[in-house]
Amino acid sequence: MDFKALYEQKKCTPEEIVAIVEDRWRIGMDTAVSHAPTIVEALVNRALTDELYGVRVQSLLDVQSTAHLLDPSLYKRVIRESWFSGSGSRQEVNHGMADVIPNYYRDIPRHIRRQYEYDAFCATVSPMDKHGYFSLGTVSSYSGAMLEKSKRIFLEVNDQMPRAVCGVQIHISQVDKLIETSRPLPELKPAKIDPVSETIGGLIAEQIEDGSCIQLGIGAIPDAVGAALKFKHDLGIHTEMFTSSMVDLLECGAANNSKKQIYRGQSVTTFAYGPKKIYDFIDDNPGIVFLPVDYVNDPAVISQNNNMISINAALECDIWGQVCAESIGTKHMSGTGGQVDYVRGACLSKGGKSFIAFSSTAKDGTISRIKSILEPGAIVTTSKNDVDYIVTEYGIAHMRGEPLSSRARQLIAIAHPDFRAKLAFDAKKRGIMI
Repeated sequence: MDFKALYEQKKCTPEEIVAIVEDRWRIGMDTAVSHAPTIVEALVNRALTDELYGVRVQSLLDVQSTAHLLDPSLYKRVIRESWFSGSGSRQEVNHGMADVIPNYYRDIPRHIRRQYEYDAFCATVSPMDKHGYFSLGTVSSYSGAMLEKSKRIFLEVNDQMPRAVCGVQIHISQVDKLIETSRPLPELKPAKIDPVSETIGGLIAEQIEDGSCIQLGIGAIPDAVGAALKFKHDLGIHTEMFTSSMVDLLECGAANNSKKQIYRGQSVTTFAYGPKKIYDFIDDNPGIVFLPVDYVNDPAVISQNNNMISINAALECDIWGQVCAESIGTKHMSGTGGQVDYVRGACLSKGGKSFIAFSSTAKDGTISRIKSILEPGAIVTTSKNDVDYIVTEYGIAHMRGEPLSSRARQLIAIAHPDFRAKLAFDAKKRGIMI
């Protein structure tokens, strides 16, 4: 097979691709950097000038510019279905222009295989190699499941997308249409590590032993933990998201994956997102393994690594230890993602620990994140039965297996001092402080 000739036959313009789209199509995309922005922009332009109706674009963690999808003219023409919202789809959902699909991240491939059909799968990929394969670069996630359930494959070939040698590959013979672009990949700028985040990072790092296996989420606190871990030894990486701080740990030698029980010697992830140095690091790097999320985030798999450490963020928790990480009251913010997957996996691991970390207050110290009851309408992300450790700048509270009165006392002790008396009063009034 002449792969180059086949490539030329399938090369076209974005407008030619979206001209194929019909009313009520469902188009699937995977996570973050793998989205196909040029194709989506062409689709939106067509919807604004044509009678296209009810096209659903299903994706997770939008990091490309999505301002065009908030145009009122697109109402019910192009509808996003979000597995986990980024800033764009968050706005669309709160404006009533997009839908959300509640889920655990690990379950998305199963949901796709059981109940969805896609008229097309779209992705940004690296340039074709000499064998006719394109790499999805920064993601494996649920692409495999979507490819199985899609009638067509449309690719955006971007020469700035890294090639992941251990990840999903698509062969030119599978592709229906492709376009070529050269667009800088979306980057997540490093979070500003303030004194509160640095304190929390230090508290958590003290609890992590040499040889532990880590998962870090997004934000200043996980980044602060990563910075504090640079003096550890023989750390391993098994994480849903491969982050900038993990590159730092691997480059300085603190992480080498030498003590892991599975995929020893390699970092396991399901997608990568961050500054350009991440994309450069994963390019042609056999030490980074991109695997499907139903494997990477399976608690039974996560727990196979001893001393598994999970670190995630939250918006608030109550004195039962119920954690909300995806809404502010009834206002939609994101989704469950993989938080529960790693809380459970770490707690099942021999020597494992799970940390939910956040600053004690919000809005310049006017609101306590530790509350007597959650904000009305708040979504419980991690249940009181799953939560392990909760951390603020004032210390660490251990929840798992503890009575309610102990939980309340510990949480009050790590709340901001300005709110402790009120929290204690509420707990006593409810008969919790026994």
